[in-house]
Amino acid sequence: MLLNAVIIEDERKGLVNLKNMLQLHCPDVEVVGEADGVATGVALFAQPDLHVDVAFMDINLSDGKVFRLLDEIRPINFDVIFVTAYDQFAMKAFDYSGIGYILKPIDPDRLVEAVGRVRPRQQARTDERIAAMRQYQGNPNTFKKLPIGAVDGMRFEEISNIVRFEADDNYTHIHLRDGQRITASRTIKHYEDLLAHCNFYRVHKGHVINMNYMKRFVKGEGGYLIMEDGKRIDVSRRRRPAFLTRLRALQELN
Repeated sequence: MLLNAVIIEDERKGLVNLKNMLQLHCPDVEVVGEADGVATGVALFAQPDLHVDVAFMDINLSDGKVFRLLDEIRPINFDVIFVTAYDQFAMKAFDYSGIGYILKPIDPDRLVEAVGRVRPRQQARTDERIAAMRQYQGNPNTFKKLPIGAVDGMRFEEISNIVRFEADDNYTHIHLRDGQRITASRTIKHYEDLLAHCNFYRVHKGHVINMNYMKRFVKGEGGYLIMEDGKRIDVSRRRRPAFLTRLRALQELN
């Protein structure tokens, strides 16, 4: 089913990049409108013949936050996917509310997954989800531990103490800073989605790493990481371009 999409992005480079990635990885998405700010976005949605299934929206626009735009065009009868920098907002709020999001730089797998969740021609609950997201963002007591369903019960570990996740079919081995290993009855995909906002990154089908524990990246035909626990983690060929983009973004922040 073809999805009609609009993109709200004030950086021309970012807009072109997203359009190119949609064309390459999501051929069922057709971009039917673009805007670069709150005012131009309001004008775009005011067009009577515009039909939208999903809107890709940056949060920080040149003339204000995109929430101003969303307030202007209510009721919202389409899905929203925020495309935003990982260090700008409490990304957990998006998970909590059910709002879709993609972190910059865009990971193709994350893009495909977010688009796959769009449900066109059904009554959207975007208004309620945005309200829940805002409420959760304002909570000063955000939970900082990860609940892990292990064989012997439920454990709670500080997210900052997790070095990496290792896939084992429908189970995941969680490696901690002190050398402990916990086997959880969840797939690695679950933890990839849950902790994307905490700078965890899936560099290989079998590995999600905490980027705070990277020690060295070795380039070459088969690029790989050395983690602080001494483990060598291969970076898959398919995921390497997006991973290198993320590393460059980290360099720019420091």
